[in-house]
Amino acid sequence: MSTASVISRSKQLAARAEKVIPGGVNSPVRALKSVGADPIYFERGDGPHLFDVDGNKYIDYVGSWGPMVLGHCHPRVLEAIEAALAHGTSYGAPCRQEVEMAELICQLIPSIEMVRMVNSGTEATMSAIRVARAFTKRDIILKFEGCYHGHGDSFLAKAGSGLATLGISSCPGVPEETTKLTITVPFNDLDAVKKAFKEHAKEIAAVILEPVVGNSGLILPKEGYLAGLREITSQNGALLIFDEVMTGFRVALNGAQGRFDIKPDLTTLGKIIGGGLPVGAYGGRREIMEMIAPKGSVYQAGTLSGNPLAMAAGLAQLKHLQQADSYVRLTNKTDLLAKGLTELAEKKGGMKVAHITGMITVFFTDKEVVDFESAKQCDTDKFAKVWRKLTDKGIYWPPSQFEAAFLSTVHSTKDIEETIKAFEESV
Repeated sequence: MSTASVISRSKQLAARAEKVIPGGVNSPVRALKSVGADPIYFERGDGPHLFDVDGNKYIDYVGSWGPMVLGHCHPRVLEAIEAALAHGTSYGAPCRQEVEMAELICQLIPSIEMVRMVNSGTEATMSAIRVARAFTKRDIILKFEGCYHGHGDSFLAKAGSGLATLGISSCPGVPEETTKLTITVPFNDLDAVKKAFKEHAKEIAAVILEPVVGNSGLILPKEGYLAGLREITSQNGALLIFDEVMTGFRVALNGAQGRFDIKPDLTTLGKIIGGGLPVGAYGGRREIMEMIAPKGSVYQAGTLSGNPLAMAAGLAQLKHLQQADSYVRLTNKTDLLAKGLTELAEKKGGMKVAHITGMITVFFTDKEVVDFESAKQCDTDKFAKVWRKLTDKGIYWPPSQFEAAFLSTVHSTKDIEETIKAFEESV
């Protein structure tokens, strides 16, 4: 693959975009600044592949940052969208599909007794902490360094994802009064959580976290860590919120909470439940969710919430994932890629590989990555060089050391073997 061919039309589009869009992109990581590249403009996706505007083909490990668990343009999903599209794009009123989606979510995730649809993961997390504060009559939220919960004001202190990629530790425009209501502690450190509760036990409304961190690269919880958080929050009258926007219906059919057998009070969802269309949701215990208007007095609304196209696409995807072998296949594909990359890491040194069903990260470091601080010790210059070489070889890997890569059920053994070979030639 020729880098020159990628630059030509993409560079023309980038020049036009910079005149009318801040930074030329609608989400910061897409600018590719941290990897020293120019934005790549894509034209279409098909299965595990993406094609840019110059016709170059890539094996895709971004997957629209998670929702493409069945690959691009899956026939079931497209059929569902087309059928819904024939009846209109939006009603601004209730529809059958949103009821079916709510019923299926409640069926698949036992901790969710009621669920409210929104339009993004950010909306879901913002709404979840609002109702948590109302339910507990407390104001402080405890979050973890490197966990990203969208761009709501309360979440932008020491967040991962794009902020980590761009080296932003906090965000101008967020009032200091807001940040004072957020306590941030290291992930995988129960003692830090206990200390925070010792100092603010009667003020902490909720603890929110990615149960498997995907926004500092992939970081798995230590054994007993999630159970410890459940115990601490229960003992202190605070709510436990799992942000499963990324892990929900990806690491298991019942999410990370099912995989690790932990029952949070509230859960936020997104990505996969929209089949690639904009979507979010938050749900949990009935007594908490019944505080939301119009049943209760906690206000939250959205004109496009429960959009029939997004609901139809998500339903088709979830129903397909209910097939008995879906997660076996996804796990096997992830394990195969992880095995090859781990063997490479052992041979080359300076690399660590973390993975779980459907997600993987190659950290350029000699040390185990257990939290955001250890993730920040990675060699980001090396990552950038490797990323550019991978792209030239037709591998579209997430353009940040601080983002997880995603697999789909349609990545083939050949795709994975090509990816491992590309890494061998690039490291």
